[in-house]
Amino acid sequence: CFLRQWLVKRGQSTITVEAVASSARAAATVPNAATNRIVGRWLLGCSGLVVGAIVLGGVTRLTESGLSMVDWHLVREMKPPQSQAEWEAEFSKYQQFPEFKIMNHDMTLPEFKFIFYMEWGHRMWGRLVGLAYILPTVYFWRKGYFNRSMKGKVLGLCGFVFFQGLLGWYMVKSGLEEKPESHDIPRVSQYRLSAHLGSALLLYCASLWTGLTLLLPAYKLTETKRLLQLRRYAKGTGGLVFLTALSGAFVAGLDAGLVYNSFPKMGERWIPDDLLAFSPTLKNFFENPTTVQFDHRILAISSLTAITGLYLFSRRMVLPRRAKIAISLLAAMAYGQVALGISTLLLYVPTQLAATHQSGSVALLSLAIWVLAELRKMPK
Repeated sequence: CFLRQWLVKRGQSTITVEAVASSARAAATVPNAATNRIVGRWLLGCSGLVVGAIVLGGVTRLTESGLSMVDWHLVREMKPPQSQAEWEAEFSKYQQFPEFKIMNHDMTLPEFKFIFYMEWGHRMWGRLVGLAYILPTVYFWRKGYFNRSMKGKVLGLCGFVFFQGLLGWYMVKSGLEEKPESHDIPRVSQYRLSAHLGSALLLYCASLWTGLTLLLPAYKLTETKRLLQLRRYAKGTGGLVFLTALSGAFVAGLDAGLVYNSFPKMGERWIPDDLLAFSPTLKNFFENPTTVQFDHRILAISSLTAITGLYLFSRRMVLPRRAKIAISLLAAMAYGQVALGISTLLLYVPTQLAATHQSGSVALLSLAIWVLAELRKMPK
């Protein structure tokens, strides 16, 4: 009898130990909801740093500082010139390139220091962005915070950061080349500038989308025909907002904001005479400042119309509160952004207003992605 009781107690204690061990194993399983929140917040932080890089890049462009650093070294250039001799050596390097010879031949050393620090700050911020992606990726990977799908996504994001840095230098190089056949002021290629901005926006969108999908639980929405239409409409609107932001890079690259500083007409006409002045015709859309500004206007008005339509369409539907707030904020931001754009044009592109307008395009894109995240399908 005593032996039987001892065996029963032993069996119960074994079951209890196994239960505790299995629950501990379940708690230690990663990734889980807690680790997903950590990864989501990290990605939102990274996307915030990318916004900083975009805004700083825009200010660098507007202050014409981007060609002040005439070479590229990953580590060596992290320390700016310290002594007077080092500054003079850096200034003498800058003096050998077209921007100094054609535009800034009367520039003083203190003026050079300002544009140098603008570009240096932008490059250092880029390195900060790289570290913010790569170091936590290594840590989270080793801790097992990523599932197979997320591993592919974060590797893609880290690769994109590296590509973005190379693209930035490739862009700067285009403004340092001697162009004897050109009488225009030295500037970077608008194609490379658009590629550089476009890739930064893609990196931002991918980081923000991934972060939001980890942090915001998907709603179990009834898959009605109207919801499918709204979802398609929202995707198309988001694409249009992205295209409008990208067309702004061509406006910046060609200083197209400095032609036809009137609205709604361009000068005295709705369609200016020199809209298709270049030959072949296709060249106008990428190299003619008049056409580039005209296109940006059309895209901006189209985006505003599409967002207004999205807002009105959504008002007639039963949607979760958070989704309605996102759509309402998108509509409000669209009108604010158009007002900013018109003001920037009429006031002849003041630096602060132009930088705010560029930041507004990122804010608008962010809200469009938030709307898409709220309307996404429940994962199966």
